[in-house]
Amino acid sequence: MRITELLTKETILLTMKANKKLDAVDELVSVLEQAGKITDRTIFKDAILKREEQSTTGVGDGIAIPHAKTSVVKDAAIVFGRSQSGIDYESLDGQPAHLFFMIAAPEGANNTHLEALARLSTILMKADAREKLQSAKNEDEVLEIINSYDKDESEEKVERTNKKFIVAVTACPTGIAHTYMAADSLKAKAAEMGVDIKVETNGSGGAKNVLTPSDIENAEAVIIAADTKVEMDRFAGKPLIEVPVADGIRRPKDLIEKAVKKDAPLYQASGNKSPEKKESRGGVYKHLMNGVSNMLPFVVGGGILIAISFMFGYNAFNPEDPSYNPIAKALMDIGGGSGAFGLLVPVLAGFIALSIADRPGFAPGMVGGLLAASGGAGFLGGLIAGFLAGYLVLGLKKLFAGLPNSLEGIKTILLYPLFGIALTGFLMVFLVNKPVGALNQGITDWLSGLGTGNAVLLGIVLGLMMSFDMGGPINKAAYVFGTGLLANGVYEPMAAIMAAGMVPPLGIALATTFFKNKFSKQDQDAGKACYIMGLSFITEGAIPFAAADPLRVIPSVMAGSAVAGGLSMMFNIGLRAPHGGLFVVPLVDGAWLLYLAAILIGAAITAVLLGILKKPVNN
Repeated sequence: MRITELLTKETILLTMKANKKLDAVDELVSVLEQAGKITDRTIFKDAILKREEQSTTGVGDGIAIPHAKTSVVKDAAIVFGRSQSGIDYESLDGQPAHLFFMIAAPEGANNTHLEALARLSTILMKADAREKLQSAKNEDEVLEIINSYDKDESEEKVERTNKKFIVAVTACPTGIAHTYMAADSLKAKAAEMGVDIKVETNGSGGAKNVLTPSDIENAEAVIIAADTKVEMDRFAGKPLIEVPVADGIRRPKDLIEKAVKKDAPLYQASGNKSPEKKESRGGVYKHLMNGVSNMLPFVVGGGILIAISFMFGYNAFNPEDPSYNPIAKALMDIGGGSGAFGLLVPVLAGFIALSIADRPGFAPGMVGGLLAASGGAGFLGGLIAGFLAGYLVLGLKKLFAGLPNSLEGIKTILLYPLFGIALTGFLMVFLVNKPVGALNQGITDWLSGLGTGNAVLLGIVLGLMMSFDMGGPINKAAYVFGTGLLANGVYEPMAAIMAAGMVPPLGIALATTFFKNKFSKQDQDAGKACYIMGLSFITEGAIPFAAADPLRVIPSVMAGSAVAGGLSMMFNIGLRAPHGGLFVVPLVDGAWLLYLAAILIGAAITAVLLGILKKPVNN
């Protein structure tokens, strides 16, 4: 397939009007919509922006390649946009972007589409191609330029010489653009430096130019330029450099020089990552979220089972109580401290440690979390245990790195578990549990003893946090705070958090229903989906609206969420399950009708504010 079958006159915009990144995205999406290539511009734009959150697609040299693969794309397509003045697109080299190629790939994109998209990335690495596109006078000239460079290349064959030989793997989250640009950048720089290189690309169409065992054995070193998982054990014993895919595009010379000098640690197999790998931004946050996400099924399932047991009576699980019911006791045993809830802290700690140190960290983390739970350190102790175990095992990996290869198998089954569990356990028992337990108890007592005024204030603050970035770090910080308190038997903040998190999409849904003149037809259609997302406690449903009009939408949803959180605390509502939305509202501790009222009042406030603040649109 030729690239010009995807890039047509209808998808070429030679004069872009935008001067900001979000406006540029919106302008290019509009071209796709007008050409009939997508069925829902809001969903597609959201997919583009989510890809930008992972890493900018402003690759430098005046180029930006925003791209997404989603089911709302009817036919694979490319939009070419050009800005003579340049747009600040947060490019890797800090320079404005002038040439834009927005790639839209359908969920089931076939290999011919993907290969054409990959060739486009290769063309854009050529300086003369960029210069010609910058000066093209009309759409026909743009198509002629692309056609002149569009050559179908077969599987690469590397002719071995007496030069130094290295291998590399490139991969990006969508496998459409950055994967191939990094590969071309590395190959071009290697040729310039007199180094033989073979690059495997892990794109959407699968791995191409796959490295053979012979390639790896003969290579001086390995370069992994990837933002996604790469099969790593095949590189055991080789010097290995691991960096983000963007570094493959922008820093090929540095990477090749290090590889030729073998200036990298030997890669250890069994799933362990290179000791030298630099953590991506938010590494600690990533480890924490790994623990929390794996803990949540225990919290949700256990919390709902506990709540159901209370439907038989608040003490029906107690054999000494007149209201005793064996079903209630079974539900409490399964969901409570001897069942699901008893595993919260160990699972949290275990998966934090797993994220940091891979499988060798899991057992020390689990044991550390269990000691924290049984020693009174609770959720906070579990957090400490997870990070402590993870980084202790990383230290052990470095300590044992010099052992003979014949002892490699003993490390995983003996040395890491023995020393990891012992060191983590001693530190938890003698240094961590007592002070953290005292702090934990103090926080629990303070929250349990809050007066109405302070409780309402806490609910307001949690509500503001939940809706400020709607699924971002601040939202997650509030959520983690609430789930941690569940393990300590404090349930009111979690109720405020869920009420506040339901408000943004619900409020927007109501606004699109009752203030139709303030929203486009597409926004009204998207608003219907917000009813489902709001009732299901999916705060992220509000993000497309907030991204399109942040100055009006974000304050409106924050106001509604703050009211919902404050009312929930004022009504003294407790929630034992940190998810479930509408489905768990009848299971709350307290008057569930008042809790539902708090959510609806908050949503109504958001809707009214949007109706007042937003300007009318012409549908």
